[in-house]
Amino acid sequence: MTEDLTSDALREHAVRTALLGLLAERGTLTSTEAAAALGHSSGLCSFHLRQLARHGLIEEAPAVDGRARPWRLPQPSEAPLPDEDFGELARGLEDESYQHWLARRAQAPAEWRQDEAFSAVVHLTPAELAAVGEAVRRLLAPYRHRDTDPAARPADARPVAAVARLFPLL
Repeated sequence: MTEDLTSDALREHAVRTALLGLLAERGTLTSTEAAAALGHSSGLCSFHLRQLARHGLIEEAPAVDGRARPWRLPQPSEAPLPDEDFGELARGLEDESYQHWLARRAQAPAEWRQDEAFSAVVHLTPAELAAVGEAVRRLLAPYRHRDTDPAARPADARPVAAVARLFPLL
């Protein structure tokens, strides 16, 4: 992504990721529906939906009632987006968000200045690789509903990027 980093870059990444997830889940989505699901204003959701469209990640869907402006993921016959392109964009957003965090960590409240970044090389079979990935997803599953249910978030909860990349070293 070529946007300049702002102090809201991490939040923007979280909002856009949540919007893409909602679109994948529901098919179509208006900014009002997104706002209700995510606990943000419809103006904020509308802005981010337009940004995603600007980058070709979503498109306008045909309006049902003439007033609402629904969005959808690109339709395969109209605008294919290969999985590897989306993966590359997601990895770029993750990397950009992490660099933004590192550059501004000292400005965060003291209780938020740590992170849990780590890496390891382990020797796994293909089945074990899949099992480790599933274990990470299960570990995070109890917290996923907080993306779409703001009332379930503890008062001091903040968006936290959880990034795991499991791949063979060829």
